[in-house]
Order: sequence, then C-alpha cells, then structure tokens
Amino acid sequence: MRVLVVEDEPKLAALVARGLAEEGHPTDVATNGDDAVWMARASPYDAIVLDVMLPGQDGFEVCRELRAADVWTPVLFLTARDSVEDRVGGLDVGGDDYLVKPFSFPELLARLRALTRRGPVERPTVLEVGSLRLDPAAHRVWRDDTEIELSAKEFTLLEVFMRQPGTVLTRLELLERGWDMAYETRSNVVDVYVRYLREKIDRPFGCHSLETVRGVGYRLREPSGC
Repeated sequence: MRVLVVEDEPKLAALVARGLAEEGHPTDVATNGDDAVWMARASPYDAIVLDVMLPGQDGFEVCRELRAADVWTPVLFLTARDSVEDRVGGLDVGGDDYLVKPFSFPELLARLRALTRRGPVERPTVLEVGSLRLDPAAHRVWRDDTEIELSAKEFTLLEVFMRQPGTVLTRLELLERGWDMAYETRSNVVDVYVRYLREKIDRPFGCHSLETVRGVGYRLREPSGC
C-alpha cells in the first residue's frame, strides 16, 4: 500500500516512514496541513496517517477539506489527544480510525492493513438534499447560504429525514430514531416537531420539503421541494 504520513515532528515522521518502507510500503511525508491536502488530492494513496496537531490547518480541518473534495482515502488519525470528544470529532469529520500516541508500530501497521482491506468508502460528512445542507459534526444547517438555528431535537429529526430523502418514515420509526423509550407511540410529539421544522426550514423560504403522507407518516422530498 502507498501511504501518506502527515506529521510535523520530524523524528516521528521519519520513524513511521522508515518502518513502512521496510515493510514494503511506499511512503510520502507532509509536515503541514496545506501540503497534505494538495498531495492527497494529487496522488492515489491507499491510506493517510494524519496527525491532529499540525501547523496551519489541523488534522480535522485537513480531513474535512479532503472529504469535501471527494477524496475518500482511509484516514487514520494519530495524536496525543485521547479524550472521547477528540475521538468523536475525528470520526465525525470523516476519519476512519484513531491511534493515540505513544503507540506501537505493529499496531499502526495492523490498523492500516485493516483500513486498506475495507478500501475507500464514500461517506459525505455534510448531508445535502436540494438546497438543504446539514453538517452532523458542526451541528449546523443551511438553506442555500442562510444558516438555520435548530434545537437539538429538531436537528436530530432533520438528520433522520436527510439520511433517507424520498423515503416515507412512519411516526413510529421517527420516534424510535429521535426519542428514547419513555415516549409512548401514541404521543403526537413527532407531529409537533415536524411542524416546528416546517416553520424553520420551509416557510421562511417558500419551500415545501417536508410532506405529510396521509395514514403513513412523513417524507423529505428529493429534491427538497424548494
């Protein structure tokens, strides 16, 4: 496999690159985020080892930019930051795995082999349906260039719809995906929140994207009804 190592610590970058080369894997090294982006876009790598703490763009920003540019090479984040929030953040921007420093080289190699067996999988980090855009990691929503403020529950419900555009979702399905088991299936909470969403994502823009399918449930039109 051909690997791009993005690491600003020269000693660590050299150690990883040499270890990969000794295993028969051609390896290039970038020492900052800008170089990493153009190298990953210019060459077909099988995997990217990406440090989070980089000069300029950090690793999360690099990964987000690559995914936005339709570069789906598997990314293994390499970092000393081991909090749950950091791990979740890395995965949400499009990363595939996370290895905390200090690490053993055999584990790094094993994780890279596992990633390359899976191969690149196209997974957009920003959901788009017509003029609606939703960024799960940043927890932001736009209609065209206008950002829309949503509550946490409104955001969750819209994300459910945007992951299955054009599909009719029953009230029970929406309850199961958006609420915990404390809610009874007879509750009208889904109807209430669909109404809230329409007031924010549709009405101000003259759109009709959230459709009621009588006797069944709701559907987000594709395109988004605007």
